[in-house]
Amino acid sequence: MLIRAMLLLITGMLALCATGDDFAPARPMPSLSLSDERVDVIAFGSCFNGSSPDHIYSTIQKAQPDVFLFIGDNVYAADERDDPGLASLRSAYADLAKSKPFRALRRRVPVLATWDDHDFGLNDAGGDWLHKMTSQALFQHVWAVADDDPRQSRDGVYFKRTVGPRGERVQFILLDTRFFRTPLYRPTEAPAAGGRYLPTDDPKQSMLGDAQWNWLASALAEPADVRIIATSIQLIADGHNWEAWRTMPKERERFLALLGEIDTKGVILISGDRHSSAMYRLDDARLDVPLWEVTASSLNRPLTALVSVDEITAEPGPNRVGDPFYDTNFGIIEIDWQASRAILQIRDEAGRTVRASTVEF
Repeated sequence: MLIRAMLLLITGMLALCATGDDFAPARPMPSLSLSDERVDVIAFGSCFNGSSPDHIYSTIQKAQPDVFLFIGDNVYAADERDDPGLASLRSAYADLAKSKPFRALRRRVPVLATWDDHDFGLNDAGGDWLHKMTSQALFQHVWAVADDDPRQSRDGVYFKRTVGPRGERVQFILLDTRFFRTPLYRPTEAPAAGGRYLPTDDPKQSMLGDAQWNWLASALAEPADVRIIATSIQLIADGHNWEAWRTMPKERERFLALLGEIDTKGVILISGDRHSSAMYRLDDARLDVPLWEVTASSLNRPLTALVSVDEITAEPGPNRVGDPFYDTNFGIIEIDWQASRAILQIRDEAGRTVRASTVEF
C-alpha cells in the first residue's frame, strides 16, 4: 500500500507539471459557455467510440438543447494499466476532437462533462487506479477547464453549476464515481445472473470519498427548483451484477438519506454506462416524491452493435418503468416551468422519442 501511495504521489506531481504538448495528440475542446439564463431543454448521453459513426451529435443539435451533459465513457481508451503516458486515451480524445458533428455541437451548445471508466483510463477502475492523476490532468486539458475552476485545485472531476432566475433555477451536479471509489467485490465465480460484481458489506466501502460527500451535502443545501444529478453508473437499477451503486449498498443508502434531508421535488438522476437505456422510479419513505432516473447509453456503441439481437436477454427490472431500449440513443429532459413538470425522454439516432415519462415538481 505504501509503494502504491508513493507511485500515486509521483504520478500526481508529474501530472501537475504537464503542458499541452505532453497531452498531444489530444487538444482542448472548449464549448459555448453556459449562461445564467433559464434552461428549458437538457440533452445528455454517454458511451461514444471515436471509431464509430458520429452523426448522433447532429441529431442532438437539432433538438436545440440549452446544454449537453456528457456523463461518461465520452471516449474509449484501451486499458492503460502499463502506460503512464495514457497514449491510447490521448489518441481517443484526439479522435473526438476531429469529429465535425461534435465540433458543431459544442460551438452552439454548452457541454458539461464528467467521466466513467473508459475515459478514466481503465475498465471498471476506481480509486486505486495508478494513473488517475495524469488522467485528471488530461481531462482538465481536453475539456478546457479554466484555471480558476475548483476542479483545478482538488482531486476528482465532480462539478456543479446553478443557472436560471429564482423560481426557475436548475442545478447541475456531475458526480465523480471513479477517482475515490474503493474496490468492488468480485466473487471467484461469476454471479449466476451474469455480470461480475455482488454487493459488499465492507464498512469502508466508498463511492464518492469523504471530500466529495461533504461537497455534495453542501451542494444540495443550495437553493434550486430542479436538480439534475449525473452519476456515470446506475443508482436505482437493481436488476444486474455489473457496475452500479447497488454493489455498495451502504453508499446508496447514504445517498438516499442525504436526499431525504432536502425537498426532493424536482430531483432527477441521469446515468449511462450500460449500452442500453431505460427509466427507473424509486419510492422511498425518506423522500417527498418518487425519485426518477434516466439511463441514456449509448451514443454509438449500443448493445445491438456489440451482440446479436438474439443474445439480448430481458434484464430483471426492479424499479424500472417500461422496457429498455437497446439501440443508439440519447436523453432529453424538457422542463415545462408553467406546468411545473419535466418530460423525461429517450430519443433514438433519428431524434424520435422512443421512451417518455412525466415528472411533476
